[in-house]
Amino acid sequence: MRKLIRGVSVVTCVAVAGSAAYAQEQGAEGGPRLEEVVVTAQKREQNIQDVPLAVSVVSSVQLENAGVREFADMAKVSPSLQIRGADQPVNASVALRGIGTFAFSIGVEPSVAVQLDDVPVAFQARAFTDMTDVERVEVLRGPQSTLYGKSASAGLINITTRAPTAELTSLIDVQATTDEEYRAALSISGPIGSTLSYRLTGSHSDFAGNIENIATGKTLNGRDDTTFRGKLLWEPSEALAITLGANYSEGTSTAVYALSALSPNARLRGNPALSPDVVMPGITAGPDNLEISHNVEPFAKSDGFGQSLKVAYEFANDITLMSITSHDDFSLDDRLDVDRTSYPDLSNWQGGTFEAKVVTQEFRLVSPASDTLQYTAGLYYGDNDLSRRFSRGPLFSLANWYATSDSTVKAVYGQLDWTFLPATTATLGARYQNEEIAYTFNDIQNAANFAGSSSDDASTFRVGVRHDFTDEFMAFIAFATGHKGQTYDLTTGFNATRAAAGPVNPETSDSYEIGFKSRLFDQRMTLNVTAFDVTYDDFQQQGIETIGGVQNYRLTNVGTVKTQGVEIETDFQATTDLRLNAAVAYVDAMIDEFPGANCYPGQTAAQGCAGTPARQDLGGKRLPSAPEWKVNAGWEYEFGLGSLPFDGTFAGSYVWQSEQNFSLNQDPVTVQDAYGVLNLSVGLKQHSGHYRIVLFVNNVLDEGYAVNAGNQYGNFGNQLATEFLPARDFERYAGARLSLSF
Repeated sequence: MRKLIRGVSVVTCVAVAGSAAYAQEQGAEGGPRLEEVVVTAQKREQNIQDVPLAVSVVSSVQLENAGVREFADMAKVSPSLQIRGADQPVNASVALRGIGTFAFSIGVEPSVAVQLDDVPVAFQARAFTDMTDVERVEVLRGPQSTLYGKSASAGLINITTRAPTAELTSLIDVQATTDEEYRAALSISGPIGSTLSYRLTGSHSDFAGNIENIATGKTLNGRDDTTFRGKLLWEPSEALAITLGANYSEGTSTAVYALSALSPNARLRGNPALSPDVVMPGITAGPDNLEISHNVEPFAKSDGFGQSLKVAYEFANDITLMSITSHDDFSLDDRLDVDRTSYPDLSNWQGGTFEAKVVTQEFRLVSPASDTLQYTAGLYYGDNDLSRRFSRGPLFSLANWYATSDSTVKAVYGQLDWTFLPATTATLGARYQNEEIAYTFNDIQNAANFAGSSSDDASTFRVGVRHDFTDEFMAFIAFATGHKGQTYDLTTGFNATRAAAGPVNPETSDSYEIGFKSRLFDQRMTLNVTAFDVTYDDFQQQGIETIGGVQNYRLTNVGTVKTQGVEIETDFQATTDLRLNAAVAYVDAMIDEFPGANCYPGQTAAQGCAGTPARQDLGGKRLPSAPEWKVNAGWEYEFGLGSLPFDGTFAGSYVWQSEQNFSLNQDPVTVQDAYGVLNLSVGLKQHSGHYRIVLFVNNVLDEGYAVNAGNQYGNFGNQLATEFLPARDFERYAGARLSLSF
């Protein structure tokens, strides 16, 4: 077991280290070829080219070249992945192939699960941290409910951090940018004895932001984060490995929207005297506007502490039994300016606290990889206790409530892979789960209390066939189902009617995939293609209603949505010194049936908003956060510098996507036009690898873009008032990064 774990760790570290850092074997024709990449997408270690799933791997160097420094940047390296920002991490959402849940209710689960070092991140906001010391990221697209549970109805992001090492190693990484972002990270790993090793990592980042609040003189839309992570690996025998992990993070986000368009007739709360020059003097709305005038400073302060214990025992017959136990506490305090102005006599704000306590336990039995009949079987238990205290006021749209949401899941799952012909393998997987949910809602503002509970039994399965036409070409076809549990919509406006209606229905999906994976040119190139067609019934999504001039959000079941398309990925070791990678995703994510959708603010009957209450039919419209086309490309070129003791590097990445609408209700003012972002870097790397210095420019073409947008139509007297959330790299900036390793 000890040799296996260390061997796989070494292979994986080398294989995904990045272009010039990839190990290169000599092929039969004498040229460099790609090394094996090991993944755990099917809860067992496999070569990625042998996995009959739409899965891609992003290495640590690819993350660096693309400017990925935190989880929210992951969309830059996976074309089917979209991460939609918000004014706080709790409200951000993750989507794959256009499918993701954007909802403020505390009981709503994501459609895309996140797993960190084999431990599910049950509360998705917990994932929005620094990507320090990450070894690789696996992105599994399409329903993964059979192996990964109810929060993976659209896919999974599997993050693996570096493991403890048997030799003493250390890494120091510092970075500074021209727009005053500062990062520092330290990692040290090594042995404590012959059977015990450790790894300790700490990082801190500080970026004031890129929006100026001219009312207070402060810079906003930034982050200040500190993370610590530790691992102890004890291997008392060849058969037994025990890993104890702990992580802590704390941070403050000051995300805030800026006005991109504002009618000259806009009046705060419809008051004729409160024109823009009165309530927010000095602000000129526009697509490049990076100024606000708020008298309430926004913030989202969070901290989290988690622990995990992973025990793996390998029996004499090479069957492995694993136990994975985890516990996590997360809390967040937030506040924002509701009226979006600095006018003192009509100041309104909202905020509160989130609390999440999560416990999980998984037992897993994994057969040897060499058997004709391979299996993975497991038991899973999870308990999520969430709470939210929220208030808004003191002048309008008053709210004051406290809610709790509890979920307990018990599941049994298994997957069988049978090579019934020399080159053909059939896969059959199934999962059965029971979930019990309960809630309380104390509406302090209206002196009302509600409570309820419900139970849901569900089964999902996966069937597929893989055929190896040659050692270098494999094709597969698969059908899988997904399930995301029922939930209560615990947000402002919860009342007796919503309580009597019960929980929002579970979300289910049917997925068809067909594709191939190939190695070309004597294993110098991989080319993988997947076509998919997925139908979601009772899709859970959030709509918007404007009540009293303030947007209120309602979770609902969209009748049916469909996502279909093609994904193409390639990796090419062009020469010993040049490595290229590219990926293209065409995603046609459409609403098939949704006749009773909320109208967008200001929508007229002529624009399709009619009835009492007014509603629109969204059948045939695109899902939000689903650009039709997205392209990622990257490269790294390493070149010698004569007799000097170091090599030069030139690397870069480019991401382009077509337009997308951030609103489910198809608001025409919340559209982000097509854009492309180019990042470039040059560096020097010592031959021994002890130090590396890199100079980089991100968003070279200075292409400003938003990661979310909203409509403040009701807040400004039913006049045009559009706001957007600028990306971290909304403007071009440069920086330097220094890495020292010993």
